[in-house]
Order: sequence, then C-alpha cells, then structure tokens
Amino acid sequence: MAQTRPQATDQDISQALGERVRQATAEGSPLRIVGGDTKAFYGRAVNGEPLSTREHRGITTYDPVELIVSVRSGTPLAELEATLAENSQILGCEPPHFGTNATVGGMVATGLSGPRRPWAGSVRDFVLGIRMITHEGRQQRFGGEVMKNVAGYDLSRLMVGAQGTLGLITEVSLKVLPKPGASHSLRLEMPLAEAQARLAEWGRQPLPITAAAWHAGALYLRLEGGPSSVAATRERLGGDELDAEFWTSLREHTLEFFSGEDSRALWRLSLPHNTPSLALDGVAEADLLHDWAGTQRWLRSDLDADTLREACARAGGHATCLGSRQGPQADPFMPLEPVVAKYHRNLKTQLDPQGIFNPGRLYAER
Repeated sequence: MAQTRPQATDQDISQALGERVRQATAEGSPLRIVGGDTKAFYGRAVNGEPLSTREHRGITTYDPVELIVSVRSGTPLAELEATLAENSQILGCEPPHFGTNATVGGMVATGLSGPRRPWAGSVRDFVLGIRMITHEGRQQRFGGEVMKNVAGYDLSRLMVGAQGTLGLITEVSLKVLPKPGASHSLRLEMPLAEAQARLAEWGRQPLPITAAAWHAGALYLRLEGGPSSVAATRERLGGDELDAEFWTSLREHTLEFFSGEDSRALWRLSLPHNTPSLALDGVAEADLLHDWAGTQRWLRSDLDADTLREACARAGGHATCLGSRQGPQADPFMPLEPVVAKYHRNLKTQLDPQGIFNPGRLYAER
C-alpha cells in the first residue's frame, strides 16, 4: 500500500501554470522556466518571461517498500532527500544542488548526476514517469510508477536533460535506493597512469566502489555496501581515511579546484570508459580533476574551444563549457552532427511549435 505524505507546504498550482502556458502560446511570447535557478549557468541564457514552479510543490505519493516516490517539480531537492533519509533511502543518481534552492524539476531538466552515477545510474535511469504541461496548456502523463511499463516512445525520459525546452514538468515519479549499510572513503597517493590502470583492474572485480576521483597525485575512492564487504575491501586497498564530505564537495563544486580564484574556463569532458589522457598542449595534470573513474573530467583551461572539442571527438566523447569568472567564453554545448541536429529541431517543432519553452536554451534555434 502506497503512502501519501501530505505536508503543510504541499501546493498544486498546475491549473494556474497551464493557463499561463496557454496565454504564452496564444501570444507567441517565450517563457523562461524557473525553479530554484541554481543551475542557470548550465546552457545558454534564455530571454523570456519568468515562469516559476516554486509554489508547485509537495511529495504526492511515497511507497518506501516499493522504493517509489512521486513529487511535484517545485519541491526543494533537499526536502525530498530529507524525507527519503527518514526511511534510510537515497536518490541513486546523487544529483548536485548547486545551492539551497535546488528543485526536483531542475534536477530532471538538467539531468546532472553526482559521483555515484557510473555505478548506480543517471537521473534518466531513475525516472519512471512524468506529468508535464504541453504548449496547449494541457497536462499529460507519460510513463508510470513501475520500471517497465512503456510501449513506443518514452517521452518521460526524453524530458531528462532537455532543460525545459520541450514542455513544463509538473511532477515526476522516481525509483529510489536503500541507503548502503556501510560506507568508507579512502585516499591513495599515486600518479594518474597508475590510478587509471588500477581502476580498470578493479572495474573487472566485484568490489563495492561507488565513487572514484583523481586529482593532484591522489586517487579518492568511496566504498559502500555490506559492512563485511566494505571492511574487507578497505583492508585490501589500504590508503588513508578520507572524510566523506569530500564527495559532497566534489558534487557541489565547492572543492578548491572549482572555487579558487582561477579565472580560466571550466570544461566538462565526457569520455568513454578507460580513455587515456588526452594530448592537449599546455594542459598540466593540476588543471584536470578526474571523476566517474575518468569518464567525466573537469578541466580548467583557456585552450581554444575547437581544439579541445576536436580532441574529445577523436576519443569518442564531447566537451561542455561552463564558462569562467569573466563569463562564458565559448558556446556551452558541442555542435551536434547534422542528422542529430535535424531530429532535435523536428522534435522541438512537434512538441513546442510556437517556441515558447526556454527558447535557445539547448540546441534548437527557437
């Protein structure tokens, strides 16, 4: 039996949101969808009338036994995580907040995941269903509350990472995970090449690793799972004990690497598993922070955007620019291949023919 958890802060304003969308469509006026606005730096700026989801909040259904929760988009992410923690459960994708006002809608719209992502899954992997308001102001539901219930196109997962360009998310159903029985973090001093070799070796073994990062001559690991498994692996790997707060600081970009006075642009490099170091002129090891066992690499650099993106493309990956202290210095996203760009444009045209939802935020011209 599912538990419904009404709270004093619960509020459903979907009708008012739908009416505002209908008005914008009729007038052809663009909307800038705003939740907590903590991830506004990600992507291009949007010129449009702000449409806030902050008052559309509350956990509508929560079943701890089935590990399923449904929550309105304006609900603070911290509030959802606190409710899950009461039942010793977590969001498996470990999403970043980037501020106290982060909302569930922003988590889904950006699709950003934390250190646990390679071992547990991305935001998209945990989305079961979505309620959204279309350009006509109608509320529709896609997906549901079980893992496999969709035939044909799965629009619910398509909304993850679309940055609000395809419709207004009003509610999302998510699969959650039990909190690990034990957790321990380690720091092992070693050069990058050795860290890459060890991670490749450990990846072929049933070790309880749920986070792995490397920076400035040290490999950082998090072990999670059953107490006996964590203890045995900790003994086997050795190293120094690491404060678990390191992973929160990495997730929230509050480590010195992100929060220092470095004015160079911050790049996010997404690369295939076991990709060796990229041959980039003028880039030192200290300029890189390897996360996700090396498949996500953060880079501080003034390197030309085309040069950097060509190197990533040759390795089968891509590069995203998050700007610098002087403001964005390159287009945020790597240009799409022509065929893929065509599909993006066609999808945007079908779901948002008037171009009112966060126009220009992602790739579409409108």
